[in-house]
Formats: sequence, C-alpha cells, structure tokens
Amino acid sequence: MDAVSDVLRLVRLGGAVYLDGEFSAPWCVIGQIDGALCAGYLPPSDRVVSFHLIVEGTCEARLADDPHSAVHVNAGELLIVPQGEAHIMGSTLDDAPVSFGPLMADHLETAPGEVMKLSYGGGGAVTRTVCGFLVCDEAVRNPLLSALPPIFTVDMRNDPRSAWLESSLRFAASEAANSRAGSSIVLGKLSELLFVEALRHCIDALPEDRKGWLAAARDRFVGRALSMMHAQPAHAWTVDELGRNVGLSRSAMAQRFTDLVGQPPMQYLAHWRLQIAAQELMSERKSLAAVAEQVGYESEAAFNRAFKREFGMPPAGWRKNRRSADGAAASANAT
Repeated sequence: MDAVSDVLRLVRLGGAVYLDGEFSAPWCVIGQIDGALCAGYLPPSDRVVSFHLIVEGTCEARLADDPHSAVHVNAGELLIVPQGEAHIMGSTLDDAPVSFGPLMADHLETAPGEVMKLSYGGGGAVTRTVCGFLVCDEAVRNPLLSALPPIFTVDMRNDPRSAWLESSLRFAASEAANSRAGSSIVLGKLSELLFVEALRHCIDALPEDRKGWLAAARDRFVGRALSMMHAQPAHAWTVDELGRNVGLSRSAMAQRFTDLVGQPPMQYLAHWRLQIAAQELMSERKSLAAVAEQVGYESEAAFNRAFKREFGMPPAGWRKNRRSADGAAASANAT
C-alpha cells in the first residue's frame, strides 16, 4: 500500500454535501464550516475540510484574512479549504461579502442533514456550485492533510486518467438538484471520492523542487521508505536497512528523507507508530499491552512514556477521555 493510502486509512474520513447553490453576478459571500454546521450532517469532528465544486460559470475566492490567497475557479474545478477557515467567494471580491451564517442556521433548524438549495445574487451571469465538507478525527495528526496549502484548486477536467470524473460531477450536480431518496448519502460518499482524487492531482502537480510530506510521498526513494515503515510499523527499522531497500546509502537516505519530510526517518517512524496506537486505542477491543506490541514497543512502560510525550497523557487516560468525548458527541447528535 502506498503512503497516501496508509495515511487516509488511519483517519475516520466522512463526507457530506450541504449546499446546491446558484449565484448570479454580482455576488459575494463569506462563510466558515464549523462544528455546528457539520453536526447537522455528520458526527462532530476535530478537523473540517470544506470544498466547493464549480459546476457552471466561474468565481473568485480567497481566505478571509489573507488577500494574497486569492484564486480564480472555473467550471469543473474543485476549490478546497483544508482547515475549514473562513473564506470569501464571489463574482468579485471587491464588494462587501454577505455572511452565510444566519441562512445556514435557519436551514439546519428546519431540515438538518438535507442539502440546502440557495439562489442569490444580482441577476447577472450564473455560477452554480455544489458545496460540502469532509471531517476526520484530528486525534490522529494526519501528515497529509497538514501538508496541504490553506486554499487551493484542482482541475478535475483535463486529465485523461480521470475521464470518469466528468460523469461523476454531472451525477453530483443532478443528485443535488433533484433531491432523490438517499441523495445525502450518495453525495457524501462521492465527496470523499472526489477529495481523494483531488489529493492525487495535487501531488502529481507539485513542482519538482517542492518539499514536504506530499513531495516525499511522490519521491521514488522516500516514498518507498514511507510505504515500508507504514506497512510494518513494529519492525525494528534502521536508516541503513531503509536505504538498502530503496537503493540508497545510509547517509543519502537520511539526508534525502530529512530534506523532504522535515524530520529524520526514525523520528518520523516513532511519530507514526504513536498515531497508529492512538487509532487503535479508540477501540475497546485491545489491551494497552497488545497495542504497544502492535506498534513496536517491547514493554508497556516504554509505550506509556512515549505516548505521554506525544499526547500529553498516558494511553489509558487518553482512551478514557476519547470515549467520554465520543459518547457526549453521540448524545448531542441524537438530540
């Protein structure tokens, strides 16, 4: 399994579509996807990734607090805000934006979990969007999501390998427009698929000189080393062994890995082991000793010390806190 798949597998990713919007120029709106909105569609989560698929027309967009982040988005492109930050969208960014907040709050009161339909603007050129979000459990600190730019676009149209996306996008637009039975579930699953494909496009489009986790996952040497560590986290890896397996000397492996990932291989491995442990601790089926062994610790005491350094509390306390938090979220969502 490749490094990107490994990281995505470790988080509980869920998607939902909340808006089928038709905007006519001039228009300018500002919004932020937060826990209150997500709770109307999916269980509350630590991290929210918001996305906007432009089905028809064009728009301008930027982060609310960063004028230099402005991007132009065409039909067939996906606008992604990985941290769920407040962002502005419009036919122009020069007008004072109108807040989405009150409108979304009213909708959630009357139709929680259903796709909201909205027509807004001055009657000019039309831009149609399908908007949604993905949530994941940030208890597991995902290196892939953290490596993404704060706002970016992905062109889903012109890659011959992704011809299936065009029909998928048309299908998404039709589902959002027609509100057929089960549309919310279908759109949610489709949004997860589109996000993964967007990540693949983003990685493929990285400049050759780019550094960071995404570039590392693409690298022919470091990407293979990441995959090996992810596949066998309990193995007593050494830099020398990783280098031999990918065709590099020990020193070249250490240097290349550190340059791209930003930390040495063994430090990354220790961090990755603890992320897996955190995921496993969310289940009550395994003992602490079993989790410690699964991720490569010879003793439960050593595992406890390492886990506390990473998460600020011993694994038993962390598991108890997570169970309480999940229970409270489930109760709140049921009411």
